[in-house]
Amino acid sequence: MHRFLIAPDAARLDLVTLVGDEAHHASRVVRVQAGEMVTLLNGAGTELIGEVHGVDRRAVSIRILSRREHDRPPARVTLVQAIAKGAAMEGLVHRAVELGCGRIIPLLAERSVSRPEDGEAKREKWQAIADEACKQSGNPWRLLVERPITPAAWLADRAPDELLLIGSLADAPTPLRQRFAEFRGRTGTHPKSVSVLVGPEGDFSPVEYALFREAGAQAVTLGPLVLRVETAATLLLGLVAQELAAAVRGA
Repeated sequence: MHRFLIAPDAARLDLVTLVGDEAHHASRVVRVQAGEMVTLLNGAGTELIGEVHGVDRRAVSIRILSRREHDRPPARVTLVQAIAKGAAMEGLVHRAVELGCGRIIPLLAERSVSRPEDGEAKREKWQAIADEACKQSGNPWRLLVERPITPAAWLADRAPDELLLIGSLADAPTPLRQRFAEFRGRTGTHPKSVSVLVGPEGDFSPVEYALFREAGAQAVTLGPLVLRVETAATLLLGLVAQELAAAVRGA
């Protein structure tokens, strides 16, 4: 069953019309037909099952047959990622969606090799990849990609997270699970917002590490080996997802 994204408010309608890129994809790429069943995701937790009612090049109408409201994720997870080179960043965005990440902050770190001249154009490209991953994986919660920003500017403007983690080879090797256990020991619950910091190919600079520590970032180990950027991000997000799933099961 093909999946398509719709605007959040459209999930209330009994007849939903796909327009723009989604209509083109439905009518010209996968070529849905009248009477075919499709899935619609509004990116805000609602999943709809509908029957294609009408198809033309500019619009595809779908009559809604059922609705399902998914539980909100146990925590807002943000990946604060120093921009990786080319395909590595694109693959990383895709995997972040599959692992339940809700937002990506692309960082222009001191040692970032990739420094896009048009930050908004890059953001739009990464957002399109995230949206496609959302449809492919069936994730009912849309991942939002922000515009590239420097670490100092992000720290000055960010909303504080309950838990801010940074993958590091330089600091004492503390497992991510221990950081979650320490948080539960202090608060009696799991964090409702988690951000994970991943450096560029040459890692964050000492100055950047100092800024992150001052902001409350806690170092976690990803093992004794030097990992590729996309591997480190995937591993961190996977470990966070595992800890949050365990918290939900234990609630």
